[in-house]
Amino acid sequence: MRVDYSGLLFRALNPLWARTPLSGEGAARFGGRFNPRGMAALYTSLKPETAMREANQVGAFQPITLVAYRAQIARVFDATDTPAMASAGLTPDQLADPQWRDVMLSGQMPPTQRLALRLHEEGYSGLLVPSFAPHASAGDRNLVLWQWGDAPPAMLQLIDDQQRLSPPARQ
Repeated sequence: MRVDYSGLLFRALNPLWARTPLSGEGAARFGGRFNPRGMAALYTSLKPETAMREANQVGAFQPITLVAYRAQIARVFDATDTPAMASAGLTPDQLADPQWRDVMLSGQMPPTQRLALRLHEEGYSGLLVPSFAPHASAGDRNLVLWQWGDAPPAMLQLIDDQQRLSPPARQ
């Protein structure tokens, strides 16, 4: 099912990536549940708490930089809609499968990455999914973006009115 999203999005970044909060380079470099290696993606959440859970899934709580975006994203596939997922050929269990990384590291492509490639090729800007992070509630949602820029149809604007993420001026 296709939806449009307008509102705030949040992302908890590793501080190493804080100076490039609009980059999908890390996801492209390493691959993710909803993007194979080589495909840029921004993993965002609809709530700041969800973003923090997503960034801290193993071990003790690690340092993060929490950022917010204003978003107007057209053509989002709603993977929280069970009939839409069935029409896409994936079950909720396949979507939530914690073994996706093992499959990817074995040199194969997990079903969630195949879905992402197909949806991207069909012109979708992103995918609305439940959060699979530990302690996530049933209503926690992520929006994984494959297309974004500074204007519609996939507008994503970093909220940084005080330029806190800009490199310091040289003396």
